[in-house]
Amino acid sequence: MIIVTGAAGFIGSCLVSRLNKEGFHDIVIVDDFSDPEKLKNLQGKMFSQQVHRDQFIGWLRENHRLVQFVFHIGARTDTTEFNKEIFDRLNLNYTKDVWNTCVEFGLPLVYASSAATYGLGEYGYKDDHDLPEKLKPLNPYGESKNNFDKWALKQERKPYFWAGLKFFNVYGPNEYHKGRMASVIFHAFRQIGSSGGMKLFRSHKPEYKDGEQLRDFIYVKDVCEVCLFLMHHRKNSGLYNLGTGKARSFLDLARSSFASMQKPENISFIRSRYVETAEHRLR
Repeated sequence: MIIVTGAAGFIGSCLVSRLNKEGFHDIVIVDDFSDPEKLKNLQGKMFSQQVHRDQFIGWLRENHRLVQFVFHIGARTDTTEFNKEIFDRLNLNYTKDVWNTCVEFGLPLVYASSAATYGLGEYGYKDDHDLPEKLKPLNPYGESKNNFDKWALKQERKPYFWAGLKFFNVYGPNEYHKGRMASVIFHAFRQIGSSGGMKLFRSHKPEYKDGEQLRDFIYVKDVCEVCLFLMHHRKNSGLYNLGTGKARSFLDLARSSFASMQKPENISFIRSRYVETAEHRLR
């Protein structure tokens, strides 16, 4: 039996699909299951049980003997949410409960960290274990992920195998429900298809021209391959970056999208609401 939390979400649902293709059908999916749009991600997936996230820890304690592996992918991922209490409850403390239960019953664990822990990247992007204490994430989401990484590294008792995956900019199928938090590639496809144009945020840093901001974009199915690799090998616990290792500009991404869709380039630049909000907070 394999556990996937956040199973109705973007990465979680794709992971369930990949496990199905691998021949795993005895999967327990965990989520809050309250969003009908997210439930569409579960159509056609094979699983044996469905457990609400609020009941999951109790369920795991009662059924741990049947569990082979735990993928804790579920999290609050809204980078524009500034209520720290939400992230402390859903990302930090909930993940501590999952970790401690896995330790108690000897279960291997892969959990979702994030590249948002790196903040502005002033300390680089190395996934060594000395770095989390120095990092300065830019929002409560990134802070919650980094706070758990720091907590996990300090624990004397750890799962016999564990991995915290620092997802970079993941894109692919099953992210239509994410709204403004969907990947730039998803927004590009929707915008180009509906309007024939693509709007990118202006750069607010003088060292970058508009559209030349860089991100590491990784396909969700590649993320799932790494998850399966870790499940099968269970060696060398620790924090791992999960990206391609190569950053690309938003402008390059937009141009590639136009080319793939066989549409003429029509790119414009707008001011980020996030920057406007941040500037307003400083006044």
